[in-house]
Amino acid sequence: MKHLAQIQENPFGQVSPPPALQNFAPVEEGGIGQLLNIFINVLIAGAGIYAVINIILAGYAFMGAGADSKKVAEAWAKIYQTFMGLAFVAGTFVLAAIFGILLFGSWDALLKPTIPTIIPIN
Repeated sequence: MKHLAQIQENPFGQVSPPPALQNFAPVEEGGIGQLLNIFINVLIAGAGIYAVINIILAGYAFMGAGADSKKVAEAWAKIYQTFMGLAFVAGTFVLAAIFGILLFGSWDALLKPTIPTIIPIN
């Protein structure tokens, strides 16, 4: 079975520029793709930092629970929810790689987006 990237180069078709843009150079990678890449990296780092802080707080809650079984259960629930959140973040990477391979033929096509911009010819 061929994936979509082997069938045609661009699965979304080719758009020719309108006549008003004929004085511009060919498209290149631009700032929007880099901005999206930075945004994705910040979200990933934020999720990791939040998970570490949440695990530390759950550990303190677990140690401070003493013999109170309700507090121990709450601490275990917080630890469990943190690891489920990390699994969710890791699962999004796996899904992005699968969809990237199916649609674009590259596993990092969705993780490192490149959106072209038009540069004027001088």
